[in-house]
Amino acid sequence: MAIYMNGKPKIGESVSQAPIRIFDRSLQRRRLARALAKSPANFLLNRAAEDLVERLSTVNRSFATVLDLGTPGPELAQRLALIPNAQVVRLAPLPETLAPAPTLNLVGDEEALPFAPGRFDLVVSALALQSVNDLPGSLVQIRHVLKPDGLLLACLAGGRTLHELRTAFAVAENDVSGGISPRVAPFVDVRDMGGLLQRAGFALPVADIEPLTARYDTMFDLMADLRAMGATNTLVERACRPLRPAILIRAADIYAERFSDPDGRVRATFELLFISGWAPHESQQKPLAPGSAKISLAEALGTRETKLKP
Repeated sequence: MAIYMNGKPKIGESVSQAPIRIFDRSLQRRRLARALAKSPANFLLNRAAEDLVERLSTVNRSFATVLDLGTPGPELAQRLALIPNAQVVRLAPLPETLAPAPTLNLVGDEEALPFAPGRFDLVVSALALQSVNDLPGSLVQIRHVLKPDGLLLACLAGGRTLHELRTAFAVAENDVSGGISPRVAPFVDVRDMGGLLQRAGFALPVADIEPLTARYDTMFDLMADLRAMGATNTLVERACRPLRPAILIRAADIYAERFSDPDGRVRATFELLFISGWAPHESQQKPLAPGSAKISLAEALGTRETKLKP
């Protein structure tokens, strides 16, 4: 059974009232539904889910209430359901992605969380947050639904994801038509994530990347996989006219020229960006105040301090 939610954020202190629309979220859901109706390619989602659960296993904490936030498929929720004595809630993008019992399934939108403040001990999300229109606002909402000292652990597509495909299309379109249309979504850079987590009010923020390289016979095989993931172009500013065959052919040639291995197969980079942050709590470690150090840097390094003349 699924419960359909149409919640609105109740906390507005840092959530944009009218965020810029980067993605067509309705189109995203239709593309995902189309992929699920056929034979979905879930190798990337499985890898992200496995890595998230492995990272979670190193956290010496128990989590009674867990939220799977927006993950495109049930793979992550099924793994989270194995946490002892945990109530797992899944906020799914579509009814087709519900997880089996004992998970409580809701169908909703990760841009408008329908939960009360302090509802969860743990929020986990795999390959969903990179496609929200207001990532800073979504992070604020996540912090508010976490209990004090609750944990956010998520995986997003990182900045260099599909950079080969982006380059091939940009060069091909410029060569053929003298202009460039947005074809591959922009992804957040790991260097920006720590600041975004801090701005959203998270303590002890951490961001790191794990690059994953997939290989295909041609660029067209990569594009077929992206369709099977429901991960094709949903940018609001995308060109709505059909893609000219000349651009496709030229892009495939450029891809093969620049990003192929000696055996002729082409590479595709998927950068998995992992983030974590804690809802603030008085028990957490805090940085020392400036000037409170007991020894100087020179003493710590075992060197002689030289004072400069004014």
